Amino acid sequence: MMAMPDAIYGGHSGVTSSDKPLEYRDPNQSVKILGFWLFLATDMLLFGCLFATYLVVRTHTDGGPTARSIFDIPGFTLETFFLLTSSFTGGLSTLAMRNGNKKALVSWFAVTIALGLAFIGLEVHEFIGDVASGATWERSAFLSAFFTLVGTHGSHVTVGLVWMFLTLLQVAKRGITPITARKVFVVNLYWHFLDVVWVFIFTVVYLSGRVM
Repeated sequence: MMAMPDAIYGGHSGVTSSDKPLEYRDPNQSVKILGFWLFLATDMLLFGCLFATYLVVRTHTDGGPTARSIFDIPGFTLETFFLLTSSFTGGLSTLAMRNGNKKALVSWFAVTIALGLAFIGLEVHEFIGDVASGATWERSAFLSAFFTLVGTHGSHVTVGLVWMFLTLLQVAKRGITPITARKVFVVNLYWHFLDVVWVFIFTVVYLSGRVM
């Protein structure tokens, strides 16, 4: 039986003779994916330090605003909905990529970007409201740790959105190739990592802040 080609170039036929996903078939792409896993490990250490700092100083309000007084339950719940939904649509874009469906990949990427923008918009609105109420970064150790942790995550999300948009443009122009497949996989891996970090922020910062 004649083997089918391993590369996919923007069409809708995603069946190949290889058992490996497209992004892993080129050894060079596999090495780059491994390197990105190592990067995520270092980023995990960064967030671990920020979480540890926040847990130590979260009660150090210096008579200023507390977590209970500034955390808006509907607001951070809606943020969570948008970001976790974007993780699901990002997964669908990876599935479309592995099926060789360029149109579906671009569409799901666009939906993921829209949801990510909604998340960032809500977070910016939250920060503006906090500052307007007197909950500024320099007011207390608690607020410094809060803005640093949540702001660092937000900046990561912003980078992810720009990265995803640029990857979408490359897929739209070049189709699905081993190189663009690796880029789609890696940016979605980064996006899922940010969602996991947000689950911890949602639990450790917002929920515990409202309860304690």
